[in-house]
Amino acid sequence: MVATALPLRDDLSVDHDAYAAHVRWLLDNGCDGIVPNGSLGEYQTLTDEERARVVRTAVEAAGDGARVMPGVSAYGSAAARRWAEQAAEEGCGSVLLLPPNAFRADESAVRAHYTEVAHAGLPIVAYNNPIDTKVDLTPALLARLHGEGGIVAVKEFTGEVRRAYEIAELAPDLDLLIGADDVLLELALAGAVGWIAGYPNAFPGACAALYRAAVAQDLDTALPLYKSLHALLRWDSRTEFVQAIKSSMDIVGRRGGPTRPPRPALSGAVAAAVRAATEKAVAAGHR
Repeated sequence: MVATALPLRDDLSVDHDAYAAHVRWLLDNGCDGIVPNGSLGEYQTLTDEERARVVRTAVEAAGDGARVMPGVSAYGSAAARRWAEQAAEEGCGSVLLLPPNAFRADESAVRAHYTEVAHAGLPIVAYNNPIDTKVDLTPALLARLHGEGGIVAVKEFTGEVRRAYEIAELAPDLDLLIGADDVLLELALAGAVGWIAGYPNAFPGACAALYRAAVAQDLDTALPLYKSLHALLRWDSRTEFVQAIKSSMDIVGRRGGPTRPPRPALSGAVAAAVRAATEKAVAAGHR
């Protein structure tokens, strides 16, 4: 499932036609589905009208709402529920939801948040990103949320591979989804059953091949691919991940385009490093 970047025109308006074409291209090149309105999709900078239209565009372009998992995160639980209800109205198959992130929510607030959004009726994938949200969905808390029917899966972004085993022990029926591109192989070997991915926006074919080899534990195929792509994949875990992935898209001939403020354009050594990693992947024959 690709966390889709959102193409913007030079005036920073959303290019919905380019986005629709991008969704179709991803699905035509080996990806199983898409995740609009995530962090990579710059949802925090979108108006309500833009955000709703992005979901509608994604479903229409995919041709099957079951392949679309919109991000429905918001500062308020009621707002997050409304976005989940909108996703249901558009025919989406599931939603991705951060914990409360306007403050350091305790366990009771986290549980209430997921319970509220679950009333929308769609399966919820929890998104654990304590680096940014300052709220950690620990294995024990995930097991409790799953036991209460609030979530069916977790996008695990901490990079702590040891958590995979504890989650499996505490909540064996909770699906573990890889949340950071640069721990794909490690989490796949630890039992992950999905990947919410960033870099397929630029290299869908290579990333799809890597993922399928990894979950099949075909190390003869996966390990060389992983090593050749890792200099690129690790940008997914850095502060500049949106700009980096959009820059890679531009370099390979896809429309990434600018980012909305406050995210600045890449410059200097960072821009050069992203370009070098992207060109290395192209030279290796990845697409």
